[in-house]
Amino acid sequence: MRTSLPRNALRGRDAGWCLRANRWGEWQGVRRFFAVISRLGDGVFWYVLMGALIVADGLDGLAASAHLAATGVVALTLYKLLKRWTRRPRPFASDVRIRAWIAPLDEFSFPSGHTLHAVAFTVVALAHYPALAVLLIPFAACVAVSRVVLGLHYPSDVLAATVIGSALAGLSLWLVPGVSLFA
Repeated sequence: MRTSLPRNALRGRDAGWCLRANRWGEWQGVRRFFAVISRLGDGVFWYVLMGALIVADGLDGLAASAHLAATGVVALTLYKLLKRWTRRPRPFASDVRIRAWIAPLDEFSFPSGHTLHAVAFTVVALAHYPALAVLLIPFAACVAVSRVVLGLHYPSDVLAATVIGSALAGLSLWLVPGVSLFA
């Protein structure tokens, strides 16, 4: 007996959740908040973090920033390959009821690059500086939510990016000796 939902039902739920979240953007304060978060998630936040780590912690901060940068290069490469391969249209391009509250950086939806990077950077940064959890976890969560609220991604794009970013960060931590989330 098969208990899973048919593919069309899953797509319908994904689009439904996207539409409901996108309506939050009708409130100007919500839209502005998530637009700022999204802009910071373009890279600004992460570049400032890397610079602050170097200033605050010298060579250890430099090592952590280099680890973040290397993870970012791999994440960007993977993200671009996946976008080119899947070519999933953005929600606002597929459903006239969904508004793009800000301009997208590219044409396709899957996966969410902002979320992939936010998750990967957060995990790697927390392995180096666990005390940053109170800042990084809420920020990464807001970046992920922003992508759906702003009409740029489906929830499944964000969910997949979370899994990919976590796996990439895990691989990155495995490859770098002496750095672990659980040390």
